[in-house]
Amino acid sequence: MELWQLKQMQSLPLEVKIEKSKQRIKEWYEAFDGQVYVSFSGGKDSTVLLHLVRSMYPDAPAVFVDTGLEYPEIKEFVRTVENVETLRPKLSFREVIEKVGYPVISKKTARKIHDLKHPTKKNAPTRKLILEGIKRDGTESKNFILAKKWYYLVNAPFEISNKCCAIMKHSPFGKFERKSKLKPFVGDMADDGNQRESTYLQSGCNNYRKDRPISQPLGFWLESDVWEYIHKNNISYCKVYDTGIKRTGCMFCMFGCHLEGTPNRFQRMKKTHPQLYHYCMKPWSEGGLGLASVLDFIKVPYGDYYEQMDISDICQSTRIESPNNK
Repeated sequence: MELWQLKQMQSLPLEVKIEKSKQRIKEWYEAFDGQVYVSFSGGKDSTVLLHLVRSMYPDAPAVFVDTGLEYPEIKEFVRTVENVETLRPKLSFREVIEKVGYPVISKKTARKIHDLKHPTKKNAPTRKLILEGIKRDGTESKNFILAKKWYYLVNAPFEISNKCCAIMKHSPFGKFERKSKLKPFVGDMADDGNQRESTYLQSGCNNYRKDRPISQPLGFWLESDVWEYIHKNNISYCKVYDTGIKRTGCMFCMFGCHLEGTPNRFQRMKKTHPQLYHYCMKPWSEGGLGLASVLDFIKVPYGDYYEQMDISDICQSTRIESPNNK
């Protein structure tokens, strides 16, 4: 699919998008004789996806991975939804950090930094690609070069890795799929960022790849479509969004936090979830996650923004309208 085609689809009225998504859902369901499930995170996107799928197939199961990194409100909301199976990863986030390192900047950058921090004979071609943009066959591929502004992370006094999601989310889902033989619906949308846009342009809604077939029937929706669908259909959603929080992924993940304005996710957390905030900022030696020292190193602020503010000011201060007020 070309980018202009995606933009055209994203501009369609919600009613048209719903019908197109239902067609993709039907195609996926029939392709696998109903052996499908909904990957359910408890966030707004997967909530709409689950509602849409079950409007057609009421008995469709849903699966939630409790990583221990979700907002407490997400876990509470998931418990209110019927027919949801909960999975758990083998390792805690603290164990993942200890084993592979912290997730910072982005998955792509973290992987490059990890390879540069741990040079071996085996990854020499990869390091040459990262530093010079030269592939094994001698051709150039400048897209893989690490931006010079991140070179300093190679000398960071902590490990950096992109493997957290693979260990804590992908692995439990993979084990479930191998055992159940069910194929997933996911709530990913191209509107969520460059990586997901690129993925959608390559595969479209239904990707029948051999290693892991996957359907993203909301792929061409916008965030505004999701909220419109929720309000039009009077769907229950996790109320953590009403505090001004826009993303409900892993609370302690640092991917992309350097791009956020003020207040960022951690400054919000200090106000909305102070106990969890203090746990993740507490030094590693004291039983915490040590995020404060990491954020200091990458120059991302994480405290004091809300010291003089009332919780009712959060949405106004960030120019975000609470979904409740729409």
